[in-house]
Amino acid sequence: MSRASPSFTCTACGASFRKWAGRCDACGAWNTIVEEKPLSAGAGPRALGARGRSIALGALAEADAAPPRQGSGMAELDRVLGGGLVAASAVLVGGDPGIGKSTLLLQAVAGFARQGMAALYISGEEAGAQVRLRARRLGLADAPVRLGTETSLRDILTTLETERPDLVVIDSIQTMWLDSVDSAPGSVAQLRAAAHELVSFAKRRGVSVILVGHVTKEGQIAGPRVIEHMVDTVLYFEGERGHQFRILRAVKNRFGPADEIGVFEMTGAGLAEVANPSALFLSDRGAPSPGAAVFAGIEGTRPLLTEIQALVAPSPLGTPRRTVVGLDGARLSTILAVLEARCAIPFAGMDVFLNVAGGLRVGEPAADLAVAAALLSAREDVALPADTVVFGEISLSGALRPVGQTENRLKEAEKLGFTRAIAPTRSKLGAGFGIEVQQMPDLTGFVGEVFGAG
Repeated sequence: MSRASPSFTCTACGASFRKWAGRCDACGAWNTIVEEKPLSAGAGPRALGARGRSIALGALAEADAAPPRQGSGMAELDRVLGGGLVAASAVLVGGDPGIGKSTLLLQAVAGFARQGMAALYISGEEAGAQVRLRARRLGLADAPVRLGTETSLRDILTTLETERPDLVVIDSIQTMWLDSVDSAPGSVAQLRAAAHELVSFAKRRGVSVILVGHVTKEGQIAGPRVIEHMVDTVLYFEGERGHQFRILRAVKNRFGPADEIGVFEMTGAGLAEVANPSALFLSDRGAPSPGAAVFAGIEGTRPLLTEIQALVAPSPLGTPRRTVVGLDGARLSTILAVLEARCAIPFAGMDVFLNVAGGLRVGEPAADLAVAAALLSAREDVALPADTVVFGEISLSGALRPVGQTENRLKEAEKLGFTRAIAPTRSKLGAGFGIEVQQMPDLTGFVGEVFGAG
């Protein structure tokens, strides 16, 4: 029997190689390539022609019952999960260090336990006294949650086999290690092995597993996405350290909609749910000022209004600065190029700063028109009306394209007291709106109508 050829993996980026090298060709890191052993040798190769067992096949038309869900008592968390936690599911929660992942999950596991689930919280990073201190500070000391502190995955799985809980939280997966894998905790091999064992246990025993994952400096969960492929749901906990708002965003969900968000506010007593995030994000708006535009966006199934702020100033540098917070920097460059090429409005020699108020990250193209409005307002030093919301996608030709869920955006704006909206032509509008909608065919018409230039 021939011996399997060795495999080498970069612990920084996860790239695979057939032989060892001092430098990773994929990410450029030095001394990060290690030999990776297979998870198990298996039963050995079968003889040529040996037959396996037949698998069960079914028709696509067969009707299956919806998977049972358990609510946590936290409406924002249940919304992101798609209506609650599905039994025997594996959930991965990632976020920057110190953003509040442990606080969120301690509140969540206490909520599930109070709803009747047998819940375990396994901490591999903090001592039991630290977790209990946080629980007392959050008012959760009386929750029926059992706590354990361990990093050996073999011991954890043995405990789970004995206790048979309904839910277990592992904080964090990077601290877990399996003695059958000859690699350091946190390496790609250990992460793959630990996640595989925990997800397999969840499916085999009907236990829901929530894993906490660290985030790299590139903003991705450590372990080069290998963990994300194994689990059913991937949630990112986002937010800026200087803001009290926190966003829980679903980027993958096999049991519900992706890109759904839940909004929380960090307080001294833990994370508080925000039932109306639009009102919260716009609560600090004062008198109309140049460089501010209110964008009517959609996050998952929820309409969300937020303020986009811009500052344009003469640059003393040879290469002007382009600083963006909460938006894609490449998208800003595209909008600036369209404004210059199609509307003859130059931004050369000017520093441009763009920010989404409240620490929210906006990724949908519908924000293009609001970004352009904020940029033009800052450049011309003209404030937009305080009762106006803006949304629409800008094409490279300068035309404005309609976006989805226009009615939901307008309803949310009307509910918050806005009386006027600027949207692209051909937007699907229903009847009965108490808000005036001004439709624009292209960016040139928008500039001429709103700012008196073109």
